[in-house]
Amino acid sequence: MKLNTQQAREILQQADLLYTEQQVQAALHAVAAQINVALSEQFPLVLSVMGGAVIFSGQLLPLLDFPLDFDYVHVSRYGDARHGGAMKWKVEPGEHVRGRVVLLVDDILDEGHTLHALHERVMALGAQRCYSAVFADKLHGKSKPIYADFVGMQIPDRFVFGYGMDIQGAWRNLPAIYAVKEG
Repeated sequence: MKLNTQQAREILQQADLLYTEQQVQAALHAVAAQINVALSEQFPLVLSVMGGAVIFSGQLLPLLDFPLDFDYVHVSRYGDARHGGAMKWKVEPGEHVRGRVVLLVDDILDEGHTLHALHERVMALGAQRCYSAVFADKLHGKSKPIYADFVGMQIPDRFVFGYGMDIQGAWRNLPAIYAVKEG
């Protein structure tokens, strides 16, 4: 269920600020530097995972100092819910991944099911290699089916929003990262 404006503002007012805009930007620049070192000679195909990765991708790409191709995929397990459900493909990776080095870019690695499914699909389509970059890696103490090659920051096991991550459709546009108030 989507929030109305008043509900969204109340959630933000009550939320805990976890990472400031300055901390987010520092993490963005650090992960971009790691990607530049690893992929500068690869001419990768960058696939941004919509819609959460739109802000991370949009700010990351100008920091990458090598030639690349860009496209997107759209798959979700959350929709407007707070818990993951069935995988819903809206735009799948295409044949253009065959023989390519691919970099998947996503906002958050939570349980890892979405990123794992994307990685498997890209490799099944014949990619030469598939890397992944996530802005946030949630530390919840459970094993994940995949771990990202590049991580902007690790975050606690809380429901977070901002910097591409939403809460019931709201607040992807925040430059900082917040967590829903516990208790």
